[in-house]
Amino acid sequence: MFAIASAVLFFLAFLINAADIATNDVFSSVNVMLLGFTALALHLAGAGGWARTRTSRRR
Repeated sequence: MFAIASAVLFFLAFLINAADIATNDVFSSVNVMLLGFTALALHLAGAGGWARTRTSRRR
């Protein structure tokens, strides 16, 4: 889930930078890219994944 969010944020940062869109300081391409890095780090850390349950089968 975080991997998809980071891909979208990286794409938005690329569009802002490539199209030279004038944005305010909050939505600059560097800030959007840093949000993408944060989402990627959370994905690599294992956050936001599917819930894994441990089941034991006894016979």
